[in-house]
Formats: sequence, structure tokens, C-alpha cells
Amino acid sequence: MLDRLQKIIAHAGIASRRHAEQLILSGQVRVNGIVVTELGSKADPSKDKIEAAGRLIESEEDHVYLLLHKPPEVVSSLADPEGRRTLRNFLRGFPKRVYPVGSLDYADSGLVFLTNDGDLTSAMLKSWSHLPQVYHVKIKGRLTLEELDRLGKDTGTRLRTVRQPDSTRGRAANFWYEVHTTGAKLDVLRRTLFKELHPVEKVKRIALGHLSLEGIPQGRYHLLQESQADTLRNPQPAPKSLRPFTRPTNPHRHPTRPPKPKSPR
Repeated sequence: MLDRLQKIIAHAGIASRRHAEQLILSGQVRVNGIVVTELGSKADPSKDKIEAAGRLIESEEDHVYLLLHKPPEVVSSLADPEGRRTLRNFLRGFPKRVYPVGSLDYADSGLVFLTNDGDLTSAMLKSWSHLPQVYHVKIKGRLTLEELDRLGKDTGTRLRTVRQPDSTRGRAANFWYEVHTTGAKLDVLRRTLFKELHPVEKVKRIALGHLSLEGIPQGRYHLLQESQADTLRNPQPAPKSLRPFTRPTNPHRHPTRPPKPKSPR
């Protein structure tokens, strides 16, 4: 399948998309032995020999799918020109080259889906605005039931209060809420809460479609079966209650022990 060179290079983990554009413009990209310097040029990684910065991009034949529990302060890509931690730090030892579909902000944590299946990636990105997502969001202060209902209607989301980590000790001043949304509506909610003097303090994505983060420790990942990943191809309405995450047989784990996850405060 033909795709833009900078996208192919970024998906291969050689460079970010912006850096990939610089590699093309500086003459460091070859397709079938010919130097390509024009942005927007396309190639088929399954048929063409593509080299970037002296590295050969190999085509992927076997598709793999995995969910990764991204810690906060990690870039949702495989490379970062600023030298910050990326998803690659948590994929050491994984034998296949995969790339993330969608992203989470640097400060946010939670579920990230990665694959080397270009067709599924294309289908997901085309229908991203309809793909159900569920987040746990901590805000400054707390909302009344009336405010939850109004904000949900104003932003096209669905909000409900969840059990507060410090509620039994009477210290829950800033509340957590569960947000069911699609597309970029979380950004709309974030801006609206800021205007209402309830700025968002923490964000954690706990579900994408019918796939849940449950059972995946922070900094670890689990392999998915193709049938599980295929549910992301044609988004269905968000479930009222999350289905439990089905742990695949023989899940891959990060080879080193991750830092002990902190309880939300």
C-alpha cells in the first residue's frame, strides 16, 4: 500500500514525522536506490527498498497488535528529538516493529494501541471521531450532579463520579470522574473545565473501543489476538459499563520490572 515517505519512516521508529521530513529534504532517504528529496513522495514498504539515514526499513509480514500502559511524562511516539522517554523505552526486546495509533498527551497516562497493520491503522484513523474512549480525569474541586449533566451535554461527553482514592480518609478535595467520549471531545471538555475554574490535573485513558486497560501494569504491554484488535476497525457505540479486559494466551511482558505505579491522588 502506497504511503507518504515521512509517515513510513516515522512508523518504522527511525525518526519523528517532522525529523523524517528533514531527512528527506537533506537527501538522506533512498527508494530503490534513488535519492528522494520531495516531500509528499510515496512508496510501498512491502515492495520498495526504503532507506532512511542509512537504515533499511523492512516490510512487516506478520501483523501484531498490543496494548501498552503508558506512564505519564512519556511521548506517544517511538522517537523524540528532545530526548524524552518514548514508547520505545517500554518495548525493549519486542521482536517486531510497531507504531502507535492515536496518541496521548505527554503528561497523560493510560492505554495506547500499537500495531504494524497498515490497513487497520488507516481504518482506525478514518473512523477515529466515532471510536469510543473512556478516561479517568482528575480536576480541581468537584462538580455537582447538575454540572455533570450540563457539561456532558455542552461537550458531547458522558461524565460520572467514580470512587475517590482518599474518600475514606475524608481528604478528597479534588475529584476524579469517568468520561466517555469520542474523537477530540476530551480536549473540548478540558477547555470547558478550565473556563469553569475546574482545570484538569490528571488524565488516564482506561479504554479504547471495547478494549480495556484492566490487568496491564504501568509500563507493561499485552499482545492481542487479531479478532480483538479487529473490533477497532468498525467502532460500535460505547458500552454503558466496560467489558473486562481478556488477557491473551502467552502475553508479552516488558523484560524488566517497571516502577511501582502510584495511586492517584
